[in-house]
Amino acid sequence: MPHTPVLQFGTSRFLQAHADLFLSESMPGARPVTVVQTSGDLARAGRLSAMVDGYDVRIEGISDGREVSETRHVTSVARGLSIGRDLDEVTRIMAEEARFVLSNTADAGFQPRPEDTGARFDSAMSYPAKLAHLMRSRFEAGGAAPQIMPTELVQNNGAELRDLVLAAARKMDAPYREWLAEEVVWVNSLVDRIVSAPLKPAGAVTEPYALWAIEAEPRLAMPCTHPCMEVVDDLGLIERRKLFILNLGHSWMVSQSAYIATTKERFANPFLDHKLDDIAQNHDEKLQRRIVAFLKWARANGDTGGKPQLTAAIEGKTT
Repeated sequence: MPHTPVLQFGTSRFLQAHADLFLSESMPGARPVTVVQTSGDLARAGRLSAMVDGYDVRIEGISDGREVSETRHVTSVARGLSIGRDLDEVTRIMAEEARFVLSNTADAGFQPRPEDTGARFDSAMSYPAKLAHLMRSRFEAGGAAPQIMPTELVQNNGAELRDLVLAAARKMDAPYREWLAEEVVWVNSLVDRIVSAPLKPAGAVTEPYALWAIEAEPRLAMPCTHPCMEVVDDLGLIERRKLFILNLGHSWMVSQSAYIATTKERFANPFLDHKLDDIAQNHDEKLQRRIVAFLKWARANGDTGGKPQLTAAIEGKTT
């Protein structure tokens, strides 16, 4: 039976072309990941099995002015489990194996649900509530506290997830809640890679550019070493350049430095079928985090220009 130090919640094509690919490239021959499907979507069962068998990531785009077209094979996934069908095994892996816990549950994945108040684990719970119940197995077994590494595009995602897990655990034992707050390592990070299309039954089409920026903290342990991963003292600069250059441009299109040059290459990529319908998911929330936040930041730093096109975008107008 494989020993998997990485427990991953989510089968998204982003994770397939990002963290799972990085782990495969940095640990050739190893299979350190157990992937857990949390949605219960039967259509994704085939994807889960194919991830275990190994899958391709097709990288196409422009890098340093040159066209790139290559395929990489990912073999980092050892197991694929379903949270509903395989709850006992997921619980065991959390208790005995998991050192790193990854997730990518989309922009709305942290949102509380009515089922979160239940005393027992429920597959319909939000991800933070599921985590609050699952990690009790690790605490009760006396295992070392794991490191939680969300990749959701939420500001201070590690700290935000910690607070949501603690809220879901508010009726649980005080020693467990103290362990969650003080012993578990909650890592803030920011990820960046356009993954435009899935491959069947697993895999994805993505661009050459990729980033996993991880905020430094005294107890931080890296799950692997990869050129696209970097530890930074402050995520603020990276977050602003991503939201206010790349993502702001995305959201403006829906409504109507070196990094800037790289972003222009990413926008000019003739290979990726990055649909506005995909970008438009959770559009209102993205407008707030990208355009409204940018306008506030600009004003706070002395920029009093009118910016009529951005203002029209957040007001739902066309120009």
